[in-house]
Amino acid sequence: MAANAGSMFQYWKHFDLQQLQRELDSTATLLANRQDESEQSRKKLIEQSRDFKKNTPEELRKQVAPLLKSFQAEIDALSKRSKEAEAAFLNVYKRLIDVPDPVSVLEASQQLHVKVQRLHDIETENHKLRETLEDYNKEFADVKNQEVTVKALKEKVREYEQNLKSQAETLAHHTQLQLHSDYAEKERKLQETQDCLSSKLEEAEHKAQSLQTALDTTQAELFDLKAKYDEESTARSDEVDMVMTDLERANQRAESAEREAWSLREQLSSAHTPPTPANHRAPDTSLEAELSSKEREMSALLEDMQRLQATLSRLRESSANQISSLQEQLCLNSSTLKDVEEKLQQQADYEEMKKELSILKSMEFGPTDGSMQDTWKPLEVLLLEKNRSLQSETASLRIVHNELSGRYAELQQEFSGAVRTSAEQKQLILKLEQDLSTLHTLHTHTHTPRPDAEGAELSSMDKIPEPIMEATALFSGSAPQVDLPQDQMDSLLSIISSQRERFRSRNQELEAESRSMQQTLVALQSELDSLRADNIKLYEKIKFLQTYPGRGGSSDDTVMRYSSQYEERLDPSPPSASGSVSADILTSVPGIKLH
Repeated sequence: MAANAGSMFQYWKHFDLQQLQRELDSTATLLANRQDESEQSRKKLIEQSRDFKKNTPEELRKQVAPLLKSFQAEIDALSKRSKEAEAAFLNVYKRLIDVPDPVSVLEASQQLHVKVQRLHDIETENHKLRETLEDYNKEFADVKNQEVTVKALKEKVREYEQNLKSQAETLAHHTQLQLHSDYAEKERKLQETQDCLSSKLEEAEHKAQSLQTALDTTQAELFDLKAKYDEESTARSDEVDMVMTDLERANQRAESAEREAWSLREQLSSAHTPPTPANHRAPDTSLEAELSSKEREMSALLEDMQRLQATLSRLRESSANQISSLQEQLCLNSSTLKDVEEKLQQQADYEEMKKELSILKSMEFGPTDGSMQDTWKPLEVLLLEKNRSLQSETASLRIVHNELSGRYAELQQEFSGAVRTSAEQKQLILKLEQDLSTLHTLHTHTHTPRPDAEGAELSSMDKIPEPIMEATALFSGSAPQVDLPQDQMDSLLSIISSQRERFRSRNQELEAESRSMQQTLVALQSELDSLRADNIKLYEKIKFLQTYPGRGGSSDDTVMRYSSQYEERLDPSPPSASGSVSADILTSVPGIKLH
């Protein structure tokens, strides 16, 4: 969303809508001037044509009349085209001149988006800091309550220290030995448990690896058997197909031989029935020879067919035997695969054992040593660590305070710029209203002319700017040389009124933006006051922590800056020289006010 807004802002910034509107304004003014000039030149041309008609003879007029008519038609067409183009331009001008420039709004939206993000971050940081301060307040309250008891007990402790020192040393030594023995026993048990688990893990890994290898080998054998079975089945099917094709061919040849033998027998019988002359004996012998050859061929074909049928039956029997053996082997492999899968399911707690082993490792080599060391730390060391954390938080708060002060200065600059823009817009609106009122008075004067006031009119007309003079010449209609159509006059009037409305709406938007900026400044001022109060409280806690032994004074500029405010809160007396110096330091920081 932010990327789209940024790209839109860059587009409208490069587009420069205000420059386009100014160019359109200047173009509209030039069009109005050119319309006046064209009307004047047209009237001059009409007068010259009339003079030409009066001063030229009839024959020359008749010769020139067609040329003048064509020129007149061309001029009318050009004027019509120019009016249509001007009307289209004015329509576009009316629509574009009222469009507000979204660059400022987009820029303000981007800045507000960044500010909202920063405010959200600051709110979360303030919430965290307040929670931390509440915890510190509770701890400091407990410490303050315990101070009186500690002072009373210190005296008793000093009395009992000398008597209990030897006993404490012996007890500490005994306790240390007991702790060492307990820790050694725990470490031994933990090491035994770890060794047992590691051995179990190794056994489980070995079993899983062996089962995996068995599964891989069985799967490979199964795939090989499937491939062999597929190859043999395809080869057997190819052989059966070849035998069947040979059998079909033999059957076809036998049928054709039978048909030929039958036809030869018919020819032979037909040749034996009638009385045969001597010249027909030679064909009968040839037919008998051919018949005998066909019978021999048919007997050979029958033998081939019987042989092929026997081969086919043998192939079918062998393929059936191979299929049954392969199916038995497949059943054995599938049963072996099921057994392996059942064994793998029985070994499914491998991951759980690994998790238990990792938990035991973390228990042994985890952050227990650091926590035990923290329990043996004295109170002064803990307080010093808290003091360091408070100093780091104070530095982060100082950074946040500097950011807020810079943002406050930016908002002040934006607010002053908005106020200046609003004042300029108000002045422009007043000037425009005055110009419109002068136009109205001029319009009334032109409709009711007085000969006595001509000089005053001329003197007042000299003071009016040139664009207003042009608009007056367009709207008044008193000038004899201007004859504009009503739609153009209405369009120009609507343009001026839309400009006035646009300035008024812009002024209202700037006033609303100014009010929102004022509200934002008030909110930021309240946040700065709350941050200043929180910083003073933090300094109070830091000063309380500095009272403990082993902690030197801090020479940080931030601490010195808030120390003066803390002392002024405790002692509201007139400031001394050091107070004036701290006040100068505070006033030098932007966004901080002294109360």
